Amino acid sequence: MTRTLAPDGLPFMKMHGLGNDFVVIDAREGDDPVTPALARALGDRHRGVGFDQLAVIRPSDRADFALEFWNSDGSRAGACGNATRCVSDWMMGQLGLDRLSLVTERGVLRAVRRGDGLVSVNMGAPILEAAQIPVAADPMHLPLDGDPVAVGMGNPHCIFFVPDAEAVDVETIGPRIEHDPIFPERTNVEFAALTGPDRLRMRVWERGAGITLACGSGTCATAVAAHLKGLTGRHVLVDVDGGQLEIDWREDGVWMTGPTALVFEARLSPAFLAAP
Repeated sequence: MTRTLAPDGLPFMKMHGLGNDFVVIDAREGDDPVTPALARALGDRHRGVGFDQLAVIRPSDRADFALEFWNSDGSRAGACGNATRCVSDWMMGQLGLDRLSLVTERGVLRAVRRGDGLVSVNMGAPILEAAQIPVAADPMHLPLDGDPVAVGMGNPHCIFFVPDAEAVDVETIGPRIEHDPIFPERTNVEFAALTGPDRLRMRVWERGAGITLACGSGTCATAVAAHLKGLTGRHVLVDVDGGQLEIDWREDGVWMTGPTALVFEARLSPAFLAAP
């Protein structure tokens, strides 16, 4: 296994949204250096940098930029809402804009910096058709204990509504559901409890990453599922382990709003990039 070499290392950024953390590589000028092996090495919190997802910024002729996502196990992630917000905030600073467009596997998305300093991104319309999520069952009534709901947000989600999210053994149940045969591409798994009018408490097991402090696409999927179940309206607040996200399912898509943080900028050493 040979990784991409760079004579002076490879620049990267570390960002997080509500503790959902990312390594971000700006590949707008030059070849994309990321391989599954490099993603796994970078994602190692002891021998690499550590992240929940890796985001790669690419040029686009359809929008201001494009984003591609990787999980810490070296698999591809079709969507990552909090990384989309974080990178969009940074790109708005770079371009001198308060709003912009970007391309992911979902197509062209829009991001806006609000007056309160929070950043909103339109994650697109939810995917509710079984074949497109994908899931081999009725998305509204999955044949699993707890009668969960499946929703796609560019990646698959399985949402359980429970009396108390704190009481769920996420570490045990999450990986079992992630790999259930009814999900041909595996799935993210959310456990949510109604805690007030239009307010949810959610915990998450992310496909290819495990337990994380927040999941933007999962929060969007959970809010959609809660409305479809008649538990909430279309505008909800969702409390996750790392803080709070605001979700607004509008006619033009599911808008997600929350804080962003740039932690540091650094370089991967040539020795790390050359290691087997």
